[in-house]
Amino acid sequence: MAMPMDYDSMRGDDSSERANSVDDYKVTCVRFIEDISKDYLAWVDYYKLPEEEDKKRRDRIAAVIVKTNEWIAKVAQTIKGVDVAMNDGIQKMAESTAGQPFQIGVFVNKQSGYTQSKPGLIDVNVKAVGREGRKTKIIEHYKGQQFRVESTAKVFLDETNVPQGEFDLMDVHLTLDATQAQQRDLISFTITVAEMKDGYEFEKRGVSTIIHIV
Repeated sequence: MAMPMDYDSMRGDDSSERANSVDDYKVTCVRFIEDISKDYLAWVDYYKLPEEEDKKRRDRIAAVIVKTNEWIAKVAQTIKGVDVAMNDGIQKMAESTAGQPFQIGVFVNKQSGYTQSKPGLIDVNVKAVGREGRKTKIIEHYKGQQFRVESTAKVFLDETNVPQGEFDLMDVHLTLDATQAQQRDLISFTITVAEMKDGYEFEKRGVSTIIHIV
């Protein structure tokens, strides 16, 4: 079992193609979210964390289950939309399981995690601060892939203005091009930030955000 920091084996291929209806697929994916959460909770058990940190990670996973299933049931309008909401939830459970050793926040219209926006150029504000004087830096999600983006519309995060430097106090604005999105589209993306020490990555964490276009 891979370490649960980021989840990229996205579901939704065979299952979604075989789905008889959106409502049936929603039921399937709600159950899947509940089932896969047990794997992440097993990782929390494995870590044998201090009581406070253990509770924090379990509480975050529980909150993700509730919120993700709410978005699957009430916000997603299509099978693809259900996939986007479900995979975003899986990412968030992985992030909750791994914990957040340094401060990171990703904001859309001053909201984090579960957000909404009108179509167009969407401002994405990334904030981070390292521990013990360490700097932070936006890094690739995977080698050759700057960000993870999954959407019901054709969208992209502009990579031309991603800062390459390290920050004592990160407060960066990126642009998500959602000019081709329409009302009821869903967009999920993950931005990965590293805590740096002597020019090398000391810790890294991804933060996933989902946007409901309204």
